[in-house]
Amino acid sequence: MSFTRPKFRHPGLPKNKLGYTISYYEGALSTLCAGCGHDSISAGIIQACYELNIEPHKLAKLSGIGCSSKTPAYFLSNSHGFNSVHGRMPSVATGANLANRDLTYFGVSGDGDTASIGMGQFVHAIRRNLNMTYIVMNNGCYGLTKGQDSATADHGSKNKSGNVNMFESIDLASLAIELGASFVAQSFSGDKGQLVPLITAAMAHPGFAFINVISPCVTFNNNVGSTKSYDYVRQHVEATGTIDFVPEMPEITTEYAEGTIQGIRMHDGSVLQLHKLAQEWDPEDRLSAMNAIKNASAKQEILTGLLFIDPNTKDLHNLINTSDTPLNKLDKEHLCPGNAVLKDINAGLR
Repeated sequence: MSFTRPKFRHPGLPKNKLGYTISYYEGALSTLCAGCGHDSISAGIIQACYELNIEPHKLAKLSGIGCSSKTPAYFLSNSHGFNSVHGRMPSVATGANLANRDLTYFGVSGDGDTASIGMGQFVHAIRRNLNMTYIVMNNGCYGLTKGQDSATADHGSKNKSGNVNMFESIDLASLAIELGASFVAQSFSGDKGQLVPLITAAMAHPGFAFINVISPCVTFNNNVGSTKSYDYVRQHVEATGTIDFVPEMPEITTEYAEGTIQGIRMHDGSVLQLHKLAQEWDPEDRLSAMNAIKNASAKQEILTGLLFIDPNTKDLHNLINTSDTPLNKLDKEHLCPGNAVLKDINAGLR
């Protein structure tokens, strides 16, 4: 079997505003199991970057360890990339972001990589409001080590070996909202129509943008009794509403009745449109978002879509007032201003 992607593409493929076809945003052929939901998420990332006219060399993709963390090899082969150790992707992303704020940062993780060994790193990336898009490909099991339950496996869920999970699960979306994340969304790998606008909106958000994507493991966690299987998720999805992302600012018209559409203006002038909002849910109110998630959980439903957003947030660079010039581009004159400046600083500390 060959794992080399064929170079031939249809000569009539459409191009984005940068003049690139979507093939320019692809990566190597996937070596994941056939039907893996992670590949659908990779396709969504490719589509989102193509539609946003992202220059691949201005994007850094980072990951940890796990099936999900292999996926950066399968998209944006012309981008920067770093595959870190298990659970440590957020600290690598923090260092890279502080050194060069001009890049777009895209982190990919899994439920084990984030909810277990990497939980501490995940928590602090949120509280620092690191400017990055952070996707968790959540399948509720450890696919690389033969399907043991992960920390996100639901209580009472049955794994492939027939064992029922006796422990409570970690709800990453609820946790992110409670910890202060300024953009939190949830989706399903099989719903590209919802996932792509969420990814584009997350990448346009100036702060920590978290998307928890239920991504069934077809090999170890797609059995009857699993709450992360394709059949279960399809039967229990409850969407907050349809989502459109408008990257520019043409006149927006709609025929929806009053009260069923909400437009959220992003910092760069783009607009995130939410159609037919779920009742008693306000995406700009943390308490309302938490209640919506808990109400859906009580009905054994998986709430998907944009759950919470703070359009007026400040990212880490604004919080600590770093230089507008990326640190890796500062010259000697700025880094070593001289003895006189140092004396003034020391005098001010006496």
